[in-house]
Amino acid sequence: MEKVKRSPAKTRERLLKTAVEVFATEGIAGATTREIARRAEVNELTLFRHFQNKEQLLKAVVHYTTALQAEALEHQDEWTQDLRIDLLHYGKVYSDQLEQHEALVRMFIGEAKRHPEEAIRITQEAMMPLRDKLIAYLRNGEARGIVRPDVDLALAIDMFTGMLLAGMLRQHISPILRGYSQTQYVEGCVELFVNGISPVPVNSANSAPLNNHRR
Repeated sequence: MEKVKRSPAKTRERLLKTAVEVFATEGIAGATTREIARRAEVNELTLFRHFQNKEQLLKAVVHYTTALQAEALEHQDEWTQDLRIDLLHYGKVYSDQLEQHEALVRMFIGEAKRHPEEAIRITQEAMMPLRDKLIAYLRNGEARGIVRPDVDLALAIDMFTGMLLAGMLRQHISPILRGYSQTQYVEGCVELFVNGISPVPVNSANSAPLNNHRR
């Protein structure tokens, strides 16, 4: 039974936050709508008023946890069109979201082995539009002559986001002192990436984190 009267919007928000926690700890198969409703302090019928089934709830969770990325990409008209500035902004947003939902990210990585079709389908539906917008941004840069025409843009974006994901996982799997902060890691990823896709290396004061940590 529901203990507190809440607005539909607040109830939905509470269900999503609770679902993030339950999916992260129990996995796709182990998480149940009954348990999510119990922890959210609503009855299961209320959950189904907001989400028709568990799959729809899981899709909503993925969209919920990538909302800041989506918002940043929706407003590309406000970006500076400077590769370093724009990609550093996005990289920080992406890295922060990975960090905030680290347990859920690791759950999806594990579920990709146990339930590959379901995990891949759900994550692709949410992530591919974001990836496509990043590719479109680089394609615009290519047309303006600031991205090399021989760059495979899809491959480049996957490498960029892959570096950021690897940094978050490394930080949690092997949390040893590495001589640089997570912020410096993100800046370094952007520096390497921008120099790699630009027609000529781009000099910037922001390259200091790389220079300071060469071995």
